[in-house]
Parts: sequence; C-alpha cells; structure tokens
Amino acid sequence: MKKILLVTAMFLLAVTLHAKDNETKTKDSDANATIVLTGSIVDQKSGESLVGVEVKIEGTDMKTYTDFDGNFAFKNVKPGEYKLVTNYISYEQNAQDLTVNSNENNIKIKLQTSN
Repeated sequence: MKKILLVTAMFLLAVTLHAKDNETKTKDSDANATIVLTGSIVDQKSGESLVGVEVKIEGTDMKTYTDFDGNFAFKNVKPGEYKLVTNYISYEQNAQDLTVNSNENNIKIKLQTSN
C-alpha cells in the first residue's frame, strides 16, 4: 500500500512540475509575440488609393511603401505605442499615434493634398 501511495505522489508531483513548465513557456512566447500591422492609404477628397506612399514607424528602422491598391504591411511588429509617419509627393506629411496590439492591427489613413 505504501508503494502505491509513493508512486501516486511521485506521479502527481511530476504532472504538476510539467504543467508549471508549460505555463512558463507559454508566457515567454507571449512576451516575444509579434504582430502584422496592415493598413491602406487613400486621398482624403476622392477616396482613391495612393500608390507608392512611404510609410515609416518612427523610432525604428521599419519602412515600407504602399502597393497598387494603396495597402501596406509591417511584419514582426512588437505590441506597443508607435508613431506612423507617411510621406507622399504633393500631399501633406501625416503622423499618427497608434497602439499596436493583437486585437486591432488594420488602419486606414486619409492624406490631404498640399496647397
């Protein structure tokens, strides 16, 4: 009877330690998670998609350009607070503060022509 209790106690201890180890790994992987930030850029008046707009995440070396449909994407963005800056010929520069998280990662920007 003592052997059965001892084996059961060891089994429960092993299961508990294994579960705790998996929980720690899950928390570590969440902390290192990255997100894909996507968006589109259009003309404020016409709503027409703008091609070739420079889009930068200020304070990082991340920069991209919009495609033929006015869409852009940044991969491997860590959750946090950022400033997204857009530049395009004949349009006013746009700077937009945003919070990147796992819930909402698609933004739409409307650029105004410069006078």
